Amino acid sequence: MTTTDKYMSPYTDFGFKKLFGTEANRDLLIDFLNQLIREQGKITDITYLRNEHVGRGPENRSAVFDLFCTNERGEKFIVEMQRAKQKYFKDRSVYYSSFPIQEQAQLGKWDFQLKSVYFVGILDFVFDEDRDDDEYCYYHEVKLMDVNRNKVFYDKLTYIYLEMPKFRKTEQELKTRFEKWIYAIKHLSALEDRPAQLRERVFRRLFRIAEIACFTPEEALDYEESLKHYRDLINVIDTAVEEAREEAREKALKEGLEEGLKEGLKEGKTAGEREKAVQVVLNCVRRGMSKEDIADISGLSVDEVAAIMEKQD
Repeated sequence: MTTTDKYMSPYTDFGFKKLFGTEANRDLLIDFLNQLIREQGKITDITYLRNEHVGRGPENRSAVFDLFCTNERGEKFIVEMQRAKQKYFKDRSVYYSSFPIQEQAQLGKWDFQLKSVYFVGILDFVFDEDRDDDEYCYYHEVKLMDVNRNKVFYDKLTYIYLEMPKFRKTEQELKTRFEKWIYAIKHLSALEDRPAQLRERVFRRLFRIAEIACFTPEEALDYEESLKHYRDLINVIDTAVEEAREEAREKALKEGLEEGLKEGLKEGKTAGEREKAVQVVLNCVRRGMSKEDIADISGLSVDEVAAIMEKQD
């Protein structure tokens, strides 16, 4: 192993499946879902179902869920760990939820009564439209609503999104078991030891399962590969973000110089204003703009721009 972390990251595919996707550790998923879906009553048991789903016809697309399970009441749960921003993730959520709905269809006489379906998205990003929300507004529960009456119209289809970057509570601020779960998932790989606030038995098990030193050699190799993929993904995202920021800075600077040039020339009736316009011209030149481009922007002739440049040589 090349990682020096004590605990594995749940954001890796290996870590997420090891904590929540195995029969041996299903008590962790049960406890997490009970805290997540509080108003629906206690889940006492779950059964893992196949996570690959194919449309009803050969031409229809398929879907592969991170986790798919059902509880003792026949309710279905899709649990997804989304590590990178996806433009149409909400659309994907609706598309995914259609599979466990259609699969409830029965042959012969059927009254269309359905079991509840839950889609849970653990997001390592923030929706663009939510960026200005309060930082603690990280939990979103969505149902079909009657918008005129502001009441739930249909309560058997629920989407729950956890915007993990928005959760910024410290260990000392944790009050509910649900908050402790969010804290544990977000910070697990960065912790040196189990926090004092996470004393419950389920968290003792969580940290014991996540301890890298207890992995078998095969698990260690699988985790290392999964961690590499996750780090590569984060690096790609960070690089793309930095390049976008640099492009935005350059564009803003260029637009600012062009605007300054226009303003300086428009008001260039005094020697001081003229000097300002000259300086802006030179700044544009240093930015690699051609005399022709500067002339187009400023309204000066190419000869006038060239004269300004020659005086400064």
